[in-house]
Amino acid sequence: QLSESGGGLVQPGGSLRLSCASSGVTFDSYTMGWFRQAPGKEREFVAAISWSGSTTYYVDSVKGRFTISRDNAKNTAYLQMNSLKPEDSAVYYCAARPGRGSSYYPSPTEYDYWGQGTQVTVSS
Repeated sequence: QLSESGGGLVQPGGSLRLSCASSGVTFDSYTMGWFRQAPGKEREFVAAISWSGSTTYYVDSVKGRFTISRDNAKNTAYLQMNSLKPEDSAVYYCAARPGRGSSYYPSPTEYDYWGQGTQVTVSS
């Protein structure tokens, strides 16, 4: 099971840190991803991190602003979001894909487990 937290309302230029707590799985055997979905739009890849944390991927629109990380001892993945923009507003989901590779997995269909999502709203 995956459970996100840390969403909320923030002004443009502000920051939020999302957390994704895992239970019931061998966390360090999974690639972790963050996706987001705005109303009326498809679920979009945001970032992913390999099982060891050594490899990360980002969608171009968040590069330099967002940082994905993980703490395998705490079974938790994070998404630090800085310099937030109104277009970042969406429900953010974490997802897990089994495997200890470091390949790029940007499609939601490549992930087996999902959290319930947390709302991020960027507005003044």
